[in-house]
Amino acid sequence: MVEDKIILGIDPGTTVLGYGLIHIKKNKLEMLNFGVIQLSKLPTHPDKLKRIFDRLDGIIKEFKPDEMAIEAPFFGKNVQSMLKLGRAQGVAIAASLSHNVPFEEYSPRRIKQAITGNGNASKEQVALMLQKLLNFDEMPKYLDATDGLAVAVCHHFSKGIGEHNKSKTGNWDAFLKLNPERKLR
Repeated sequence: MVEDKIILGIDPGTTVLGYGLIHIKKNKLEMLNFGVIQLSKLPTHPDKLKRIFDRLDGIIKEFKPDEMAIEAPFFGKNVQSMLKLGRAQGVAIAASLSHNVPFEEYSPRRIKQAITGNGNASKEQVALMLQKLLNFDEMPKYLDATDGLAVAVCHHFSKGIGEHNKSKTGNWDAFLKLNPERKLR
């Protein structure tokens, strides 16, 4: 089966939200676009959520991704920050679902592991590895953009099996679906 799909990756944030789009064709990765949605100058949290939805809605209409991957929120000490980040993530998911684009979540550690081989890698290490993998020249001002790309690439490397589908990876049927060439005839 020849794979041809576009994946939108999202690094949610309430100050800066990063996104990246990759195209997979015949198992080759190509970067389509990446960037950030600036939210710091908006006066209220609802304004930020509306901007996230509107901008992602436009990106989805323009690039028509087949799938979306999003970084799952990590647990921090500040409960208010966690709630705001969760809302930002929820709005991004809602934008995806409003276009019938399925989504999957990945933990920050798993994303770093998929890209660099080290779950504790820095943003800079992730960005440098993506620069080599996707062959782009200039590093963005905000590494949230490369973090968005990293989520999309992790989704591709993980064959779409993220936090929601973990239970599907624990049996032989799921393994054979993901690895049909390993089946004995």
